[in-house]
Amino acid sequence: MADNSLLTRLDGVESRFEEVGTLITDPAVISDMKRYIRLTKEYKDLERLIGATRRYRTLLGNITESREVLETEHDEELRDMAKAELDEATEALPALEEEIKLLLIPADPEDGKNAIVEIRGGTGGDEAAIFAGDLFKMYSKYCESKGWNVAITSYSEGAAGGFKEIVMAVTGDNVYGTLKYESGVHRVQRVPATETQGRVHTSAATVAVLPEAEAFDVEINEGEIKWDTFRSGGAGGQNVNKVESGVRLRYMWRNPNTGETEEILIECTETRDQPKNKERALSRLRTFIYDKEHQKYIDDIASRRKTMVSTGDRSAKIRTYNYPQGRITDHRINYTIYNLQAFVDGDIQDCIDHLIIAENAEKLKAAEL
Repeated sequence: MADNSLLTRLDGVESRFEEVGTLITDPAVISDMKRYIRLTKEYKDLERLIGATRRYRTLLGNITESREVLETEHDEELRDMAKAELDEATEALPALEEEIKLLLIPADPEDGKNAIVEIRGGTGGDEAAIFAGDLFKMYSKYCESKGWNVAITSYSEGAAGGFKEIVMAVTGDNVYGTLKYESGVHRVQRVPATETQGRVHTSAATVAVLPEAEAFDVEINEGEIKWDTFRSGGAGGQNVNKVESGVRLRYMWRNPNTGETEEILIECTETRDQPKNKERALSRLRTFIYDKEHQKYIDDIASRRKTMVSTGDRSAKIRTYNYPQGRITDHRINYTIYNLQAFVDGDIQDCIDHLIIAENAEKLKAAEL
């Protein structure tokens, strides 16, 4: 049976689709980059909804026609064909209705963006740094499997291996919308390589996934940025060379949410080319400010939906990696599997899929669809 409330919501979708399609060809809109980007994103989202809507109306038409044939036709062959078509369309209807309901919920405008991923060793000393290195390898392999590009922006190595901190930029399709579920505290339970008694220790590392900001997302007075340069071989850099290719920027920024002013310090030693490092340091500055300015927006969503899946709280313990049992547990959705080795080798898609399903269920409930 068709969902009448759903049909009501779909009224006007096609007219809005045509309106947006006209707007994105308007020179006045094209010259306003921020508006143009927003409208092209809306057009892409509406295009998917229009396709699903047309399939939905076709299914409803097939159901109506098949029922009319069964009510009026006496030819058994035609009745059998109509019954088969009716059964097929009726079976396909609920899944298509769920797809449309999800498409009707406004997508997070950040989802399509690239991401900055920051991994830091937490409690546990050297073992925490080693675990942070394991997480970096896990995400690197996962990104490779998705065809995404990973570029290390900065890092600081741990004394016994791994990283005290590593920051990477990930570019590709829907990167932030996929990796955002990884933000939080990751806990590991295992016998560290440095342990002589064979005792299981618990250590932790934090992961922060930020949407990469575009140049027009935030306003920065570049004239107020103070730049320093240094040799990449120093200060934890990755390239030992004889020129000052590493860059460090300092910027005084006023948080509009709190009114407080703070100094932002960012270093970049990613390449041997100083202009490129400056460009990437600026990108990280934009992302940092954008994340801070939008934290209130993220918090509002989290408090409104009471979501356990992707809150803005990066201090929440989200997952445990238990090596003695070969177990992975995601505490947000009570997801437990026993293929730890495959998981840390980058096979994390199933867990992310379960998190997406859980969040979509929360969105549907909140939207009362």
